[in-house]
Amino acid sequence: MQETDKNPTASWLDRVHYGIGTKLIALLLSSMLAIFAILGYLTIRLQRKHLEAATLLSAERISDVIRRNTSEYMLRNDQQGLHHAIATMASEPGMVRVRVFDREGHISYSSDPSETGRVVDKDGEACYGCHAHGQALAALNRPDRFRVYRAQGERVLAIITPIENQADCSNAVCHAHPASQQILGVLDTHLSLARTDQQLAQLSWRIIACDVLAILWIAGLSWLFVGRVVDRPLKQLQAGTRKLSAGSLGYQIELSSRDEIGDLAGSFNSMSLQLRGANQQLVSWARNLEERVEEKTSELRRVHEQVLHSETMASVGKMAAVVAHEVNNPLSGILTYSKLLTKWVDSGQVSNEKKQEARQCLELIASESRRCGELVKNLLTFSRQAPPMNVQATDVNRVADQCLLLVRHNLLNAGIELHPSLAEGLPRLQCDPSQIEQVLLAIIVNAADAMPRGGNLWVESRLGEHGDFIVLKVRDDGAGIPPEIMPKIFEPFVTTKDLNHGTGLGLAVSQGIVERHGGKISIESEVGKGTTVTITLPVASASGPKPEVSLAGTDARTR
Repeated sequence: MQETDKNPTASWLDRVHYGIGTKLIALLLSSMLAIFAILGYLTIRLQRKHLEAATLLSAERISDVIRRNTSEYMLRNDQQGLHHAIATMASEPGMVRVRVFDREGHISYSSDPSETGRVVDKDGEACYGCHAHGQALAALNRPDRFRVYRAQGERVLAIITPIENQADCSNAVCHAHPASQQILGVLDTHLSLARTDQQLAQLSWRIIACDVLAILWIAGLSWLFVGRVVDRPLKQLQAGTRKLSAGSLGYQIELSSRDEIGDLAGSFNSMSLQLRGANQQLVSWARNLEERVEEKTSELRRVHEQVLHSETMASVGKMAAVVAHEVNNPLSGILTYSKLLTKWVDSGQVSNEKKQEARQCLELIASESRRCGELVKNLLTFSRQAPPMNVQATDVNRVADQCLLLVRHNLLNAGIELHPSLAEGLPRLQCDPSQIEQVLLAIIVNAADAMPRGGNLWVESRLGEHGDFIVLKVRDDGAGIPPEIMPKIFEPFVTTKDLNHGTGLGLAVSQGIVERHGGKISIESEVGKGTTVTITLPVASASGPKPEVSLAGTDARTR
């Protein structure tokens, strides 16, 4: 459309050039032009031959008349009368000249006195027909007697009429010619073809004019016929297809012709109605589909909200059950020993021998109280409500030794052999030593729980490859972690332990602590062969901003 707007003339020329009606008219005109041109040429050629034949016949008659009129003068040898007769004939309109020459080529008489007595070249074009073989012919064919040449800008027809030796001539007293001599001379008559050429030109122009008028007349009728029968219906079809492509579905073409174009228009109208019906059906289906999609989306949204609510409530319930169970155990011990101490005090049984047992009860109450505090502390740390880190320069080997000292007695009782391998000369870390100790204790306790029948535990510390981080590695040869648990090992409340022995928060809390220190924690495990936990902590100062705690990850032997 843009090119049409910019150059409407070119668009019009394109339509004219590629229009079917224009092509049909051009084909008709070309065919008629070729046919009329051939017919005109053949007509002009036929008329030319007809006029030339009539002219030749007329020239032959004139020459014969001249010969007959002059024969009397020749018999009487009346040269003056012969000259007068020839001059009279030559002065007639259309006559160029008349002359008589003998068989030797001497011009005896001529309407042009200057030619009298001259000799005609017998080898020339005029005499070739009679003297082609070196001697005069007794008879001459009719076509050989005529010749046409140009003189003073016009065509001239020359006819040769033999003068035969008649009986009167051979017996005359004036000149004796033997009877054996058949031809005495030749009458050469020249007639102008200017009139004939003029008539032929006029006839040719009339034929051409008639052909041109006929072509124009037929072209006009063809234009009207093609425009009405072909071009107009096709334009209506073209306009209909454009409207249909522009979105006017159901558009109808008003065409009443009963030919192939009418059938095409009927097919177009039927197709247009079918397209409108199909489009309405598609629109209806699309509207119904949108409504169904919106309805299903609302249902899915409600179901999703219900599932989220259910999962939230389940998580809360699970956490509440775990917390209740974990808190209930130490509270039960605290309550039992508190009642026992109260009974002893009320009955006055607190004597010197009971003091040691009472002290053990009080220590148990304090231990169980600390256990409740640690559980609450883990929950607060997991919920990101823990107090800020106490960052200081820390010897990580010292932290590891303290952890091993705390668990060494339990490891020996469980039949676990400890293999420490702490590298010397490690740089100090900027970290919270209590939190790093909490992470190491959680991992070591998990490793011990994975070896209920004893085993080996390796604890290693070393400097990283480039000296910019310290690696802490805890490895055991216990039961290992099942593959289905590995992808979610760091998720909260994921554990392979009984609820009486774990909460599923240990590794989740440990991961958060390590990531807050800018480090990483990873786990590799194989069922039946053991598990390796690797912690990397950066040596650089930890005084800058700490990364947020990330709870993504997985572990199955937790806590």
